[in-house]
Amino acid sequence: MSRTLDITLTASAPVIWGTTYLVTTHMLPDGYPLTAAVLRALPAGLVLMAMTRTLPPLTWLARLLVLGGLNFSVFWSALFIAAYRLPGGVAATLGAVQPLIVLFLSSLLLGTALTARKLIAAFAGIGGVALLVLGPQAQLDGVGVIAALAGAGAMGLGSVLTRRWQPPVSPLVFTGWQLTAGGVLLLPVALILEPALPPFTLASTAGFVWLGLFGAAFTYFVWFRGIARLGPASVTAFGFLSPLTAVLLGWIVLGQALSPLQIAGAVIVMGCVWLGGASGKPAQARVSVKA
Repeated sequence: MSRTLDITLTASAPVIWGTTYLVTTHMLPDGYPLTAAVLRALPAGLVLMAMTRTLPPLTWLARLLVLGGLNFSVFWSALFIAAYRLPGGVAATLGAVQPLIVLFLSSLLLGTALTARKLIAAFAGIGGVALLVLGPQAQLDGVGVIAALAGAGAMGLGSVLTRRWQPPVSPLVFTGWQLTAGGVLLLPVALILEPALPPFTLASTAGFVWLGLFGAAFTYFVWFRGIARLGPASVTAFGFLSPLTAVLLGWIVLGQALSPLQIAGAVIVMGCVWLGGASGKPAQARVSVKA
């Protein structure tokens, strides 16, 4: 399969993730972030496991709990906390440090070269996201800031470990294992901390189906596949496409205005995606299945 197709499929994941805010705010019931995360991860993981009919070996359970916890349980929980306590622009800008985290962790754990091109793309991408989503009334909240940075760190470490701990199975199988592990870890927390969901409506059902099948099963399959084929340092810049998609959907679907600064931010983000990911060759990383 060509590198161009690998890049296109991988980049489609953060584009679809960019629909999450619109779907969550307009189709799902308010006040159930952890339950929504469980319904996004666990059914998708179980469906993939049923499709592939491959159970993880006992020797992999500890690693899967770590990966599922980092990529889904911790990341999604921190993401929702940050979203509730911070303006969306602040949360998105803090979350945009994830490519930097991935670059440094890839260098440390995988032996990937830390190039000037990727560092420039990461720093410039943070600036582009800030122009795109950061408003003049942005306020900081200590807990929210910590949650946003913790979420970026968890997903960054999870992405690198996903490449380092490559089991001898297909990306589809590996994705199903991780989603199921993340959902299982989140389930008791959601049951304890949140009330029961209200009756499902057509809108909420469609929203959960979209977030589960497309926003989780498909996107994380192509994302983990991209990490395996291209390396985490090469795909991490694609994450900037998520806030860009959210802003463009607000403009197209909700009629929100785009300022000249936001347009400039969008141009910078696209340039950073090309510079950080699409223009480079896949890194030759030292991959190990040892913890």
